[in-house]
Amino acid sequence: MISSRTSATAGARVISRAIPRSNVVRFSTTSSHRVFNACQPAAGSSRKLLKNLESPLRVRGFATTSEPLDFPARKPHFDKILIANRGEIACRVIRTAKRLGIRTVAVYSEVDADSLHVKMADEAFCIGPAQSSESYLRIDKIIEVCHRSGAQAVHPGYGFLSENANFAEQLDKEGITFIGPPASAITSMGSKSESKTIMTNAGVPCIPGYHGTNQDPEHLLSEAQKIGFPVLIKAVHGGGGKGMRTVHSPSSFLDALESAQREALKGFGNATVLVEKFIERPRHVEVQVFADSAGNTVSLWERDCSVQRRNQKIIEEAPAPGLSSELRTDLGAKAAAAAKAVNYVGAGTVEFIFDIDTDMFFFMEMNTRLQVEHPVTEMITGLDLVEWQLEVAAGNSLPLSQSEIPMVGHAFEARIYAENPRNDFLPDSGRLLHLAAPTPTHVFAPPAAAASRYVAPAIRVEQGFGAGAQIGVFYDPMIAKLVVHGADRTEALRTLRAALEEYQVVGVTTNIPFLRALASHPAFIAARVETGFIPKYRDQLLPPLTEPPPELLAQAALFLILRDLQQQLPSTPGAGATTTPWTRLAARRFGGDVHTRTFSLETEAGSTASLTILTHPRPAANGGGLIYDITVQQSTNTTSTGATTEFRDVSATLLSPTVLSATLAGALKRATIVPQTQVHGAAGAERLHIFSGAHAVTVLLRPPAWAAAEEALSADARSVAGRGALRAPMPSLVVEVRVAVGERVEKGQVVVVLESMKTETVLRAPVDGIVKAVGCAKGEMVEEGKELVGIEENEENQGSGN
Repeated sequence: MISSRTSATAGARVISRAIPRSNVVRFSTTSSHRVFNACQPAAGSSRKLLKNLESPLRVRGFATTSEPLDFPARKPHFDKILIANRGEIACRVIRTAKRLGIRTVAVYSEVDADSLHVKMADEAFCIGPAQSSESYLRIDKIIEVCHRSGAQAVHPGYGFLSENANFAEQLDKEGITFIGPPASAITSMGSKSESKTIMTNAGVPCIPGYHGTNQDPEHLLSEAQKIGFPVLIKAVHGGGGKGMRTVHSPSSFLDALESAQREALKGFGNATVLVEKFIERPRHVEVQVFADSAGNTVSLWERDCSVQRRNQKIIEEAPAPGLSSELRTDLGAKAAAAAKAVNYVGAGTVEFIFDIDTDMFFFMEMNTRLQVEHPVTEMITGLDLVEWQLEVAAGNSLPLSQSEIPMVGHAFEARIYAENPRNDFLPDSGRLLHLAAPTPTHVFAPPAAAASRYVAPAIRVEQGFGAGAQIGVFYDPMIAKLVVHGADRTEALRTLRAALEEYQVVGVTTNIPFLRALASHPAFIAARVETGFIPKYRDQLLPPLTEPPPELLAQAALFLILRDLQQQLPSTPGAGATTTPWTRLAARRFGGDVHTRTFSLETEAGSTASLTILTHPRPAANGGGLIYDITVQQSTNTTSTGATTEFRDVSATLLSPTVLSATLAGALKRATIVPQTQVHGAAGAERLHIFSGAHAVTVLLRPPAWAAAEEALSADARSVAGRGALRAPMPSLVVEVRVAVGERVEKGQVVVVLESMKTETVLRAPVDGIVKAVGCAKGEMVEEGKELVGIEENEENQGSGN
């Protein structure tokens, strides 16, 4: 049992924060990064006081006193904070803390031991196994780490414990500051039902619905019928689309309710839901508010978060397009009033549903934390909202009044997810074999210069993982956030599209191609956004895959040739730093022989390309080296022969193990080509990921033996083998198995419920038939592609296509 620290510890601060910004003199000390295992006994901690640095200022460490200074009364920041989170938000908080001279403590689960936030923090402590219920949601372990490390305050990030009133109360009892609102505000506004009552009393319109405490399924169904379908089932606590289901008919209500409650219980520890009328054509507009303990409350303008999938935001922007100045002022005033009604302190977001058909807005909920999309607000205001959080948590007033808050330009945030948009946006997992983000222009938001006529394009990358990191099944699949800023919406959107073209990820399927399509869609460019945007334009956003251009296939073949040649080069002991296989490769000779190689590449669109490359020496008079003649013949599933393209006198070289430079048809082309050898379902094959300009394609290179075996397998055999099989679409945890061997099932019947990255997926019987095999059990972790249930189709249905 660790004894509670005295409140004196909470008084420790960095004295430099008491000085006006223009006169701040910063001192820093370096110390080795410390990583701890929570299972080991706490070692005796030593606290070193900084010596007088022969300056008019004295810098003090933990819980020490300072000499009186003639500066305006201002409470300094904390000396050390703990971030009770992971991923990009933990990294985001750490960056601001380091800029302010605040030391940071990270906590991590066993699977996050090598994570970026652990490496960035000054100290890090393991708090349990991968399951969040045993690590990031363990209040007792986090408080213990606060005591062991001497952290005076806790930043909760978003998700996990960020909106847990009990967590805030427990920290307060231990003399630790919660960098967030008071527990009472979390309780009032964190409860969607209670918050709606507060807003109704304040005169803010709310969506019709049932917000009562009776959670009997039949009663909720009855209330839904009174409201009128379609309805929206929402978890009373939590957010991020978890515990939320849209229901269009009474027949599907109870199944949707059970799933929503189960997901809410796991994600937030509370299965209580409310039922509301589902508005058919809504926009999601939210207002960023900030308040301090002195009662000052401001609005930092609004964001539009309408474009969503699986009830989660995918791209956000600020300010919201198309709002009149009167509506913007009204929304800000209503949001600020909501915060004042519960004596709010800190950062919060008041969310509204805007009905496109009636031009009316309704209060939806208030998130009592920093939002994922807060960077777009930072970009248009030039502010650091994490710094504001730290300022307010230290007991200071808001840095700016409402009239002083600028709004300059336009900003977008695109969330980079490990997910497959072509498979209903199901999350993916795996190791990041290659990760190349666009070069950021800023780490923090550029200062907002309202008087300036020129706003330079700006790019931020809020990333929580680096190359080699493992994207697992236990947490949210977001890899990073790409944030851009421009003088107006058109300029910001142009910057976003260009930055997305530079983003490269290999190892997991991502939504980057989908985001590029979305940012280029005419309706999105015209700001005709709504929450149903993706379903409405799905066919245009996810068109059939097209064949890659012959130039890309030629680049893939050149990469394979040059890689093989490089591997054949003898090593050169003692060679100078400038002599590498990559620089010597272009000059390699083969005694005048002409080499011929043929490759067969399969494309994502289902075609096969046959590439023949003739390699022969270039005449010495032309510089020597090797030149290539390439013939590309493409065929589809419906045609045995297709277009033939020839490239003559091609020169090429590898600038690095993954970067190819080649001259094709007189044009200099550069491509990044990343090989992947472990290909699921295709042993011995190699996948090549090609990034060249605006193109990002993947091709499969199979060994000849496997190609022959594939041809020998008839289409009928493949159809029979897979027709009644249900396989895991991704690595998942089995939540429920609803059938047993011998049981008769109907097409569409729920068979298995899976959970991956905090999202449930329901698998239904593909055919009418009898269950012949069950290959999974509740609580089991299953790999992608594993057969979970085998169903023998009824004989009368076989061959009918039903």
